[in-house]
Amino acid sequence: MKTDWTALSVFILFFLLVTVIGFVAARWRRATDAQHLDEWGLGGRSFGTVISWFLLGGDLYTAYTFIAVPALIYGVGAQGFYAVPYTIIAWPLVFLFLPRLWSVARRKGYVTLADFARGRYGSKSVAVAVALTGILATMPYIALQLVGIQAVLDTLHVGGSSSFGKDLPLLIAFAVLAAYTYSSGLRAPALIAFVKDTLVYVVVLVAIIYIPIRLGGYGHIFHDAATAMARTNPATGKPRGSMIPGAQAQWAYATLALGSAMALFMYPHSATGVMAAKDRLTVRRNLAVMPAYSLMLGLLSLLGFMAISAGVGKGVKGYNSQLAIPQLFQQMFPSWFAGVAFAAIGIGALVPAAIMSIAAANLFTRNIYKDLLKPDATPAEETKVAKLVSLVVKLGALGFVLGIDKQFSINLQLLGGIWILQTFPAIVGGLFVRWFHRWALLAGWAAGMTYGTWKAYGVAAAGKPGTHFGGSSANIPVIGQIGYIGVTALVLNIAVAVVLTLVLKAVKAPEGVDETVAADYVADVADTPAGSDTEGPEHGRDVIAPVTT
Repeated sequence: MKTDWTALSVFILFFLLVTVIGFVAARWRRATDAQHLDEWGLGGRSFGTVISWFLLGGDLYTAYTFIAVPALIYGVGAQGFYAVPYTIIAWPLVFLFLPRLWSVARRKGYVTLADFARGRYGSKSVAVAVALTGILATMPYIALQLVGIQAVLDTLHVGGSSSFGKDLPLLIAFAVLAAYTYSSGLRAPALIAFVKDTLVYVVVLVAIIYIPIRLGGYGHIFHDAATAMARTNPATGKPRGSMIPGAQAQWAYATLALGSAMALFMYPHSATGVMAAKDRLTVRRNLAVMPAYSLMLGLLSLLGFMAISAGVGKGVKGYNSQLAIPQLFQQMFPSWFAGVAFAAIGIGALVPAAIMSIAAANLFTRNIYKDLLKPDATPAEETKVAKLVSLVVKLGALGFVLGIDKQFSINLQLLGGIWILQTFPAIVGGLFVRWFHRWALLAGWAAGMTYGTWKAYGVAAAGKPGTHFGGSSANIPVIGQIGYIGVTALVLNIAVAVVLTLVLKAVKAPEGVDETVAADYVADVADTPAGSDTEGPEHGRDVIAPVTT
């Protein structure tokens, strides 16, 4: 097929626009002390309600969401809708603990979730476990954003026939992303998120009205989807999917939704967006209005059925469902608006990839470099290291995309979700109680990580016996139902932590020093005494007391 130059021109135009915005962001809300991690990595903790709303939306609803959720529905049907109830569950859940996280982070100058774990439990070991888990879970997530960009580039037929020529556009996009993230820090994705979210909403609203008109209405779309789902998949010998999850799939559906909701704000990039808010009320307001994105996600999911009805990929052996939505847009929209849709996906990859790389860099800098390698690092040194690490993280993600099979990158992201859920007891539990013993938390974390990895390793891809990490669901012990491995691992994690805490407390094992007090968890900016050591970025230095390992 020939390159659609009109669509490509519109795509490039928007890409250039966000590139300029990314570099201009360095001068937006210019920092009083740019050489401080709070300024580069958290935007000076200064974002208000509107900016935070766009930032969190740009952070959580990624290009991979735009492509993978409808692609899953395209492939298996109703099971792919788990993403909608999981976001519905997530918002009231996180409303309970995120304001507390913001307060204690602002009061104590914490930049990462691992900072909080270290301060709460008086343990660098727990902090390092949280930090390493966050970095490991984030790397394949960044890679999948680049997969989203590559899906658009493949649909546009950009790049030469050689391997290098095909990868060159992605390399250019990576270089631009790396440059403005290095220069502007969190301010860049925060500003670009305005463009990204506006484009996404426009494209989705147009798509759910315009495409059904062209396809004969939603009744026709659902009829075509139901017919396609009933056909036997030659690879498995079973129906392709279903329009309603069957009884055997309900445990997997429910546990996946629940586990994903609990894991959502354990990811470093999610916490970074929250900690960047200027006050506690901003966090609460955003969590109250974020369900608007859940509505958008529900509408976006329907694109999977529309792709089936439009005949996208029909009759193509080994068709890559990740291309279904870009090809649907190319097939159904006029060229100029297809370019707008591709820009929405492309920019939808750049914003979260930038935030994820910043969050991973913050974790490495604060909880590995400073805690373990150079405790006397100055704020300027921290910022310099974080900038360099953000480049390394992006480079690693690029290596995932170019050097590893894309399906394996997706499988690693599923494994990352299992891993990140194992930090839930230390973080969420610690925000409400100080009962768990630090050594028990470490043991529970290790048990959950080991079990989750082992079970995921034993899952073969559909129709490919002998393969590994092919999914995230397996048999639940005792219950005997198929369910999300992450939730089973979390139950094991908590059980180990509870039992060992009782044992360690009984033998009076030494506990770490908790540097927080009850007032820290409900504090706002106005509650921080003027001139105190706990004002964080205003003083340009850290205020975290020494702790034991």
